[in-house]
Amino acid sequence: MAERLSAREMLALLADDFSEIPYPERQSKPDGPLAWQGYDASRARAAERTGEQESVVCGTAHVEGTRAVLIAFEFGFLGGSLGERTGDRLEAAYTYAREHRLPVVPLVATGGSRMQEGMLALSQLQRVARQSALTRAAGLPQIAVLRDPTTGGGWATLGAGADVVLALPGAQVGFAGSRVRPADADPTAYTAEAQVAAGAADAVVRPQELRETLGLWLRLLARRPGTAGDGTADGRTPEPAPAPVPAPLGTADLPATGWDAVRRARAPERPRAEAYLDAYFTRRAAVSGDRCGGTDPGMLCGFGEHGGRTVAYAAQTGTATRPAGYRTATRLIRLADRLGIPVLTLVDTPGAANDAEAERQGVGAAIAELFTTVASARTPITSLLIGEGGSGGALALAAPGNTYATPDSYFSVIAPELAAAILKRAPEEVELTAHQLRIRPQDLVDLGVIAPDGGRNPHSAAPRPAP
Repeated sequence: MAERLSAREMLALLADDFSEIPYPERQSKPDGPLAWQGYDASRARAAERTGEQESVVCGTAHVEGTRAVLIAFEFGFLGGSLGERTGDRLEAAYTYAREHRLPVVPLVATGGSRMQEGMLALSQLQRVARQSALTRAAGLPQIAVLRDPTTGGGWATLGAGADVVLALPGAQVGFAGSRVRPADADPTAYTAEAQVAAGAADAVVRPQELRETLGLWLRLLARRPGTAGDGTADGRTPEPAPAPVPAPLGTADLPATGWDAVRRARAPERPRAEAYLDAYFTRRAAVSGDRCGGTDPGMLCGFGEHGGRTVAYAAQTGTATRPAGYRTATRLIRLADRLGIPVLTLVDTPGAANDAEAERQGVGAAIAELFTTVASARTPITSLLIGEGGSGGALALAAPGNTYATPDSYFSVIAPELAAAILKRAPEEVELTAHQLRIRPQDLVDLGVIAPDGGRNPHSAAPRPAP
């Protein structure tokens, strides 16, 4: 079990200048809306024990230099449960965030809705969901921190509904609390670590590292488009500029034949996504999971700093991409699009995973959703082919008209070996087939599949057709 810090202790862990916002006043009937005998006495004891008047404390503070609205639950006040007054405070916090254009950070520690208020307490979840949706539509990020415990409706709204979900080690996290689960339920499934493994949360962060980690996320996601973080002269949010193309890290000369391009793209020593991301970003933070129960280590997604600005990234690592990988990339691009952050994608896969489990997990639907997301994104997406470009499983991550290539890469409608097999050619004709497919970087430029540099991106490795 994680250490249970009070709301005020949690706020002090993250910031030094927390200031509460005004809360609305609500006149309650004796013992609440249900006249639940002893409810007023329970609230009075909770207030005396914790020093708080409700289960949540809301205000503003600077976390590592970025001002945000912080929502800290006090678990000692009736188990951090949500009631009507809790809903009042949460709505006030989200409204304040929108009025002042601030990100929202829920620091969740709750057992769920307050039984003493019945359905009126449960309906606060709809109220919270509405406020979260309005804040999302306003283009403001929400970063949740899951404390012990995070269960019930608090997990299903403020926690799981956030853009980025961080969790403290050992925290109990799950929709079902410990007293309402099946008797034979595996307790390890209801932990922060299990939620990260299942793709429902992004990372487990130790308390001593939380301020720095949260500060980085706020700086990355709350920074407005442009290097200075400012709007235009008339107050409008400027359009994000495209991400510059990373410089190539591999061999500079172009492949002589199609098979040479394949061989170089498959070479073990060829730079992979991690090397490009490390060279491109000064700092970066990763998101993990598709929010549908899956993760794919072969798809790296997150946000980073490049040249003083925030750029989102989705990068294949050279493995067959699984459905969870495509869904995670879709989640990343949608978030970047909503926040007005440009996206860089690194294409490198022999193709989509085609095993039976991938089919059961909906690989076709996952690829289709990514194609649609890339095609409809308003934020600029720039793509760099850094290795294998295997059919639609690679093309789904490539930006139409804004895809470049390194000399150590190829893009093909189908793998040359499979093309030869379909055409009933002998194995020794695979190399000829590769050349006929015109899959070299210079062929792709000539065909108009890969964008020529044209002086627009001085670091682009996109080659022009060989003379």
